[in-house]
Amino acid sequence: MLKKKKIPLRMCLGCQEMKPKKELIRVVKTAKEDEIKIDITGKLSGRGAYVCRNMECFEKAYKAKKLERALEHQIAPDIYESLRKEILPVE
Repeated sequence: MLKKKKIPLRMCLGCQEMKPKKELIRVVKTAKEDEIKIDITGKLSGRGAYVCRNMECFEKAYKAKKLERALEHQIAPDIYESLRKEILPVE
């Protein structure tokens, strides 16, 4: 009998839904430098927060400052701009 691999779920800060980790974008506060980075690989060490690849979810999280609260850190405007670009790939 084959064992089914468990899919890790994370909650989107925008829509508050549990989704597979691979479908979400991770924003991380690094443990040593206390920097905020967008973690495409999902492997950086530090405290992470997740947002769907959906502009509505991003806007909800942005307006309510949910990322800042989850990471307990101020987030620079350029990080939000990078996140926007990650969600809406340039054609």
